Amino acid sequence: MDSQKEEKSKGNTNDNAERHDADADNKTEKEIEALKKELEKSKKDYLYLRAEFDNFRKQVLKERAEQAKYGGERVIHDILEVMDNFARALSTEINEKNFTSFKEGVQMISKELHNVLERHGVKELEAEGKAFDPMEHEAINSEETNEVPEGHVIQVLKKAYKLHDKLLRPAQVIVAKKPSKHSKKEGE
Repeated sequence: MDSQKEEKSKGNTNDNAERHDADADNKTEKEIEALKKELEKSKKDYLYLRAEFDNFRKQVLKERAEQAKYGGERVIHDILEVMDNFARALSTEINEKNFTSFKEGVQMISKELHNVLERHGVKELEAEGKAFDPMEHEAINSEETNEVPEGHVIQVLKKAYKLHDKLLRPAQVIVAKKPSKHSKKEGE
């Protein structure tokens, strides 16, 4: 009888182990299914975000292209107003009686153009009488003189301009140099 109980007990243990293994297998399969669903959801989310980012990137490129193409629109609109004033001035017949007023009108238009440029961040840089600066000046020539210290600008051929803090165009200048002994003797 003891052997029957023992076998029965072994049988129950085997049944319990088998049920436990089956439960574990079933639990593992459910976990695997849950992980597969989570992976699939993550994959869909990733693809959605990737598509969204791609659309965003394309939109930014389009906006940049439009900015490059039409970015100067406000400046050009303001300059066209100045151009209209120049056209009116040029259509005026100039004679001795209106020459002075014509000249004043052209000076006003010039001032208007400078104001438009300043409004849009363009500044004229003064150069005459200042020390030569290769970052802002382009020396076209040098002349002997005692009127200005050596290495200073004595004449500006083209003015320098900056857009905000960026140099648009250096000034083309003539720079002073000391008179040579040879030129002093010629003057005497």
